Amino acid sequence: MIPLRTILIAVSIHILWGANPVAVKFGLLAFPPLWSAFIRFALAIACIVVWARFKNIALWPRRGEWRGLGLLSLLFTVQIALMNIGIDMSTSSMSSVLLATHPLFAALFAHLFTAGDRLTPVRIVGLLVAFSGAGVVLLRDADLASLNLIAIGNWVVLLSSALLGGRLIYTAGLAQRIDTSRLVIWQMVLSLLAFGAGGLVFEDIMWSQVSWQPLAGLAYQGIVIAGLGFMINTWLIKNHSPSTMVSFGFIAPLSGVGLSIWLLGESVTSSLIFGTIGVGLGLVLITRKAAQRPS
Repeated sequence: MIPLRTILIAVSIHILWGANPVAVKFGLLAFPPLWSAFIRFALAIACIVVWARFKNIALWPRRGEWRGLGLLSLLFTVQIALMNIGIDMSTSSMSSVLLATHPLFAALFAHLFTAGDRLTPVRIVGLLVAFSGAGVVLLRDADLASLNLIAIGNWVVLLSSALLGGRLIYTAGLAQRIDTSRLVIWQMVLSLLAFGAGGLVFEDIMWSQVSWQPLAGLAYQGIVIAGLGFMINTWLIKNHSPSTMVSFGFIAPLSGVGLSIWLLGESVTSSLIFGTIGVGLGLVLITRKAAQRPS
């Protein structure tokens, strides 16, 4: 049985993760997508380095680890860039729902590439329900007969979510031979060059728009999500099975939608409500069997 303290911590961290698209939106008020990513992960790296020093964890890669870390960093860079670009083009609430589909893609990739991790009938139903919810969000209030799809930004966010699901499965494989702290920090370190170079070439920071809101948004992404979130998640996975922790994932889209409406004043549409319910219910179904396994 999971202790009450662990349940409260897991619920809290998923609420915080759900708020990440809101924080991204605030950061984008002044810092465009690539610069936002650069600043976010520079802050996160600083947090993780301090944490690793406190835990006496060696962060320098060992011989033979660079190739895996390089590919992981490539996946990470593309996924984060697409996420920021997509959220910039879309709304925070829609993005929250679509990003919450990443465990579904992870389940698909695991079924294809991870031995012994197969989709059961219940999990297949969960996938269908959740992807139906995502489809409602993508189609929004459009005329289905004319297939008038909504903004490209939502599709970009969904692609980012798919890459995130794949990256998690690839990371799980690397974690069998590479310390998780090195995996997390080096995917960020190796991506900084790409984000910084891309920001210098393609983007301009809107200095006139710099205020407490975009700065707070970046601080939240870098310190709370990528920094504190990493440390808390590491503690949860170390003390409880990852499959059990994944079962709390349905909280993130609910948090993201609620905070988007409250803090950004985004409107509530029927597609958003049904999409959130669909993705949330699908996540519950796809993780239900995993959560019932002893931790």
